Amino acid sequence: MTDKQVSEKAVRVACDVGGTFTDICVLSEATGHMHVAKVPTTPDPIDGVLAGIEAGGVDLNDLLLFKHGTTLATNALITRRFPPAVMVTTKGFRDTIEIRRGNRDDLWDTYKEMAKPYIRRRDRLVITERVDYSGAMVTPLDEAEAVELARVIKKRGVKTIAICFANAFINPANEQRMRDILAAEVPEAVISISSDIMPEIFEHERFSTTVANAVLAPVVGNYAKRLESRMKEGGYKEDVMLLHSGGGVMTAKMAEQYAARLSASGIAAGAIASRFVAEQAGFKNSIGLDMGGTSTDVSLCDNGHINVTKEWYVEYGYPICFPSIEVLTIGAGGGSLAWLDAANSLRNGPQSAGSTPGPACYGRGGENPTNCDANVVLGRLSDKLAGGKVSLDKSLATEAIRKGVAEPLGMSIEEAALSIIKVANANMADAVRLLSIRRGYDPRDFALVAFGGAGPLHGAALAKDLSIPVVLVPPNPGVTSALGCLLVDIQHDISQMYLAKAEEIEFADLEETFRKLELEGRERLKSEGVEDPNMVFQRKIDMRYHGQWRALSISVSSPITSLDDAIAHFHEEHGREHNYSRPGAPVEVYRVSVVATGVTPKAKFAEFELTDAAAVPTGSRKVRFDELPEAVDTPVYDRAELKAGMKVAGPAVIDQLDSTVIVPPGVTAEVDHSLTIIMRIPAAH
Repeated sequence: MTDKQVSEKAVRVACDVGGTFTDICVLSEATGHMHVAKVPTTPDPIDGVLAGIEAGGVDLNDLLLFKHGTTLATNALITRRFPPAVMVTTKGFRDTIEIRRGNRDDLWDTYKEMAKPYIRRRDRLVITERVDYSGAMVTPLDEAEAVELARVIKKRGVKTIAICFANAFINPANEQRMRDILAAEVPEAVISISSDIMPEIFEHERFSTTVANAVLAPVVGNYAKRLESRMKEGGYKEDVMLLHSGGGVMTAKMAEQYAARLSASGIAAGAIASRFVAEQAGFKNSIGLDMGGTSTDVSLCDNGHINVTKEWYVEYGYPICFPSIEVLTIGAGGGSLAWLDAANSLRNGPQSAGSTPGPACYGRGGENPTNCDANVVLGRLSDKLAGGKVSLDKSLATEAIRKGVAEPLGMSIEEAALSIIKVANANMADAVRLLSIRRGYDPRDFALVAFGGAGPLHGAALAKDLSIPVVLVPPNPGVTSALGCLLVDIQHDISQMYLAKAEEIEFADLEETFRKLELEGRERLKSEGVEDPNMVFQRKIDMRYHGQWRALSISVSSPITSLDDAIAHFHEEHGREHNYSRPGAPVEVYRVSVVATGVTPKAKFAEFELTDAAAVPTGSRKVRFDELPEAVDTPVYDRAELKAGMKVAGPAVIDQLDSTVIVPPGVTAEVDHSLTIIMRIPAAH
């Protein structure tokens, strides 16, 4: 094969494994053109990944880079399908992860059971050791006791261990010695220690993150090794890159060490792709709306920056404190059920019909009305999906809505269907408000990126409710999360506690702390094959008002000779997020961190010349819109036939393989140079 042939066939592939489908994005290195593939997720996800790559027409020998987002870690925590594990902790701290913070996800339901800790009490073992708050050694590790404890663990046959000692964040000596003893006595064990995983104050959060990391390490490690092995057997020569919660990727080896970072892998990809789609269309401010079959994920990007949170969870009460792209998830999807509460009020979700039996219109035995059924009844969805592979039965949808909503509320079928959609839209609008208005952002300053299989159906109506002026629909809405995996670099977030009043900080000491964090980041990137010229380090300082315990992360330059600009920025951000600031109040530094990035080569996406040709509908059907009193004959367009520069005036429907775009009356949709549909929403009078 010649070099020219290699360059013509060379591709980059991103894969997103969901609960129902495995999505593949294939980007040509030579042309920048992208095509997609979608295959069912398999019991062993690796089979589905390889089937998807094959369905995308990719030879592994031609694959330049493979990036992968997965729900593997999330599902393992939800289902508790991980190997037996033990936790070794300081005497007196055995129940820290079970006591939690004493709060509840539903404050008013005292009978609701909290989820159990990931490690049972009988498997939480204690040992004599103690370090005080300042890091001074009070009681050295009892090594004879440690050896005996290791013997007990080995006898139990447990090979997954979390070590969580009090105050280890400031002095890790006892944790490190315990790790060494366990490694000598149980050499096959996978060990996570809290001072490595999250060297920060607050025992519950540090212990919880370390325990989650420990139980996931064998699951993630085994999966990553098998995937990489099978791909290399097929001819792939590079590292498998796994997407993590912070919006970067890491190698399979590093993923095993920091396994809990994969617990928000999939939703991070969607947020990243949403920002990219908006920037391609010329919008720095965007709100991502990823609406699938069961849930909707909402993310926010302000001036090119995606919000990041440092405390999140898969199950309430057990925080994972690795930095994660902030995404708000609610139970609103195409399969969300419409139901009546005890007061006979119409509700929507979070219950879902799932993939089995699915919405009533699927004809698989579902009898309860869903958002999908309502869209079918209103004509917004056709009787065929996925290019004709899925047939939808309008009569079954009509019957489900009649029994579940219309008759009990004394409505017509069409009124009931409209009401179902309006309640779903109201739920999603509330989620957007929580992530925008509640944080000091005005939705009117943003573009709404609607994607996922169901997002483009609801995007325009949602934007109208929120006075958002623009809706963007990417070329392949149903596989946009997979696209996000293509766009990221190798990234590590490294932090350390640094408690000091801002006016008392010695800059030489602060600079040395940052230098050590950057050195650790450099070593991690080097172990992943990143060369020095491709390493980028971003410094951050977490600040708070003296006496507070919640902090805000502020970016700072290098080297640090003054904190005046950072403090001014902190006051500004505090005022925006909390509607309160005190510029004259004393500020203290809480934590310092470094984002270590290994920049990976990226292919350029193709841009298309704009045409003056008019869009031609492929047919028409009766559709009921919110703005009109009755269903109207509406032109239907095939997305594949819409070229860059074409315009479609509403009312209209745009059908495509993985989604349906609704263009309401009074709205104009235009296809831009990247084949993204831009809908302009008229301002309400």
